[in-house]
Amino acid sequence: MTSVLDPGRAHIGFVGLGNLGQPMARALCAGGWSVTVLDAVPSKVEPVLADGATAASGPLDLHGCDAVSIAVSHDAAVESVLVDGGLLTGLAPGSSVIVHSTVLPSSARRLAGLAAEREIAFLDAPVSGGDERALRGELTLMAGAELEHLARARPLLDTVASEIHHLGPPGAGAATKLANQLMMFASLLGVHEALDLATAYGVGERAILDATATSTGDSWAARSWGFFDRVAAAYDRGGTRVEDRPWRKDLVEILQAARGAGLDLPLATLLSDVMADRVEVHARSSAQPRGPTIAGSDGPDRYRKE
Repeated sequence: MTSVLDPGRAHIGFVGLGNLGQPMARALCAGGWSVTVLDAVPSKVEPVLADGATAASGPLDLHGCDAVSIAVSHDAAVESVLVDGGLLTGLAPGSSVIVHSTVLPSSARRLAGLAAEREIAFLDAPVSGGDERALRGELTLMAGAELEHLARARPLLDTVASEIHHLGPPGAGAATKLANQLMMFASLLGVHEALDLATAYGVGERAILDATATSTGDSWAARSWGFFDRVAAAYDRGGTRVEDRPWRKDLVEILQAARGAGLDLPLATLLSDVMADRVEVHARSSAQPRGPTIAGSDGPDRYRKE
């Protein structure tokens, strides 16, 4: 195994500059890493170039990197970069591939096997926390990797994440991220329906959220109410398809992973049917001007910051 990655010597590639990828790449630049970035949309590349990164024209430009981090939208995009784009065949033995995308556990295992054939370390390393935490380097990272591979990449991962959990070999990080998403979306739908119920009886959203913040109904989804409105707006600005947004894609992957394990997840099935419409409709509604509100409500500025 080659030496631990060092910001003074290692050259890092970063593929995918979306809602999380761009602030993660910027955090790496701020941490002193030499970073080369790749994204098909020039407007997503420009802020990272301003922070000191260089631009790649394609995966072939990343062949000289000591490690390549990937934060693209889904399994097929990861496959396109690593396999179809030739990244795995061009990286040197002893280099690392770090997949931050939310992918299927089976995909992470298969790609790890392909990387091992090339003597390349593969880290299944999805993250959670949102764009503001990503820019501060304070994400939670769920690692599926061999211990020696994780140890080599640890300085790099410490730059983007303040919490790193080693869950097992490749596939374990992906499984844990999908579990996190299922917990979160189940809670989020509960908050949506709870607010529908109480507001139907004339109670304002802020009053409800304040009352439940110190009650048994408390949850991250309630404390961060409005978070997904902002994320949806960012996806709209970036042109991300609804099918590629977490409230659609991740729930589909949860069901695919469940079928692969022979599991029946009725709650996940329900969420997959209704969650995307809930998030998208609420995000559009929140962006519209609002009229007068009743006592106890909070008007247009009711959402808490993350």
